[in-house]
Amino acid sequence: MDKLHLDQHISGQFNLELEEIRNKVLSMGGLVEAQVSNGLIALLESDGDLGSTVSQSDFEINALEVEIDEDCIQVLARRQPAASDLRLIVAVIKVITDLERIGDEAEKLGRFAVEFTQPGEVGDYRKDLRHLGELVKTMLHDSLDAFARMDVDAAVRIAGRDDDVNREYRTLERLLASHLVEDPRQASKLFKITWCARALERIGDHSVNICEYVVYLVKGRDIRHTSFDQVKSEFLKG
Repeated sequence: MDKLHLDQHISGQFNLELEEIRNKVLSMGGLVEAQVSNGLIALLESDGDLGSTVSQSDFEINALEVEIDEDCIQVLARRQPAASDLRLIVAVIKVITDLERIGDEAEKLGRFAVEFTQPGEVGDYRKDLRHLGELVKTMLHDSLDAFARMDVDAAVRIAGRDDDVNREYRTLERLLASHLVEDPRQASKLFKITWCARALERIGDHSVNICEYVVYLVKGRDIRHTSFDQVKSEFLKG
């Protein structure tokens, strides 16, 4: 496992500030995970009340993003961090942006759950949506865990799961398109389910971004536009 050793500072207060920022990011990640989980449950179980709660709770995530962003700006202004400290601040700013966007996708799930008030409306697609949802929930959880542990090996392996998510999404998308041709009267419902599947797929994409920031944080390498095969050969052990 790769580990990042943050610089030790003469000022113990600086160490505390950096640790507090990391802890806030993980708290934000916990909120986002809960939103995704509840949004998926609301959608699959046609639970309009839970869906409404999810769709109206996004402000908590947004507020935490603003708070952490301000903390990072204060550290940059007062401490002028360098090396690994600076990479941590940059990575945090990027991670919370992706977490906020995941929160937005979860809000969509909640909003559509409110519209799918009848148990049979998700019906034939419940199994596919559940499978896709479990894949992205696990990716999100594991990517946050890799960030918490600053584990490059885990981050690269987790990012590789995006192919499975994309495969599941494309399969469901084809199924929905086929049903649309067979019964155009269901267009409104089928489009909404497609948007829900797309929201889940996007959560997977944002989880991959978090994994990329782990590599940047620990290794100082920006791999956003690097092929996954190259990333595996360079960073994956065993």
